[in-house]
Amino acid sequence: MATNPRRSVLYMPGSNARALEKARSLDADVLILDLEDAVSPAQKAVARDQVLAAVTDGGYGRRELVVRINGFDTEWGRKDIEAFANAPISALCLPKVESAAEIHAVVQVLQQAGANANLKLWAMAETPRGILAVSEIAGAHARMDAIVLGTSDLAKDLRVPHTPQRLGMLTSLGMCVLAARAHGIDVFDGVHLDVDDENGLHTACEQGVELGFDGKTLIHPKQIAVTNQLFSPSSDTLARAEKIRLAWQAAEAEGKGVVLVDGRLVEALHVEEAVRVLAIAEQIGARDADL
Repeated sequence: MATNPRRSVLYMPGSNARALEKARSLDADVLILDLEDAVSPAQKAVARDQVLAAVTDGGYGRRELVVRINGFDTEWGRKDIEAFANAPISALCLPKVESAAEIHAVVQVLQQAGANANLKLWAMAETPRGILAVSEIAGAHARMDAIVLGTSDLAKDLRVPHTPQRLGMLTSLGMCVLAARAHGIDVFDGVHLDVDDENGLHTACEQGVELGFDGKTLIHPKQIAVTNQLFSPSSDTLARAEKIRLAWQAAEAEGKGVVLVDGRLVEALHVEEAVRVLAIAEQIGARDADL
């Protein structure tokens, strides 16, 4: 389990110095400092140096820092990996991953660069090939820490409309959640493209929670508050989780293996989930206290 909550995962353009500075005060749980889509070819090297300087200077508090690098097969990819191999960040985010072999290739470069052992990898699932191989990607190496949905590219490749219900992508979304859970890593939903559509974002977050995502990627700071709210355990959920924990604790003291809470049977699996939810709430409280 991550030591910090990962409800809101905000992309920030690495070529924009003002955005990198503003990110130090935003309420996002995770910042993906982007060297790929948000940066023109002419600005790639400048953005790399700028992001490296920003993370080295620090000041981001408990916000988790991730750098999305350029594809390994591009002229910038290997240099991106080498530049951030020992940077004070949590992970490298790899775009358009389609096989476990791509993960292994990145790991080899990290090893050659003497990378920090704690540096993790996030793989973006945004193509049909990537979705079909997502389980092998998720379990490719111990550095793997998360799967990130790239739903805009995925919708294009699948030739499905990007509707509020996302019916054409539900199979792909579910496969990514299954792969993440099977390999014990996190999984983040794709972006909501209309930054002024708060109701639509609300619906998208609710769907993401129901599908089992740990958080949602975002493209604008105004999307953070709704996302943090909906990916946080509700007060009712927390109250029930605490009731389950206490009831089970009492049952164990009496040597019982099952217990009723509000007329419903509670077993060890329910207690495990209750403890997980309470731990998330504790993480959120600690994170908010430090911002």
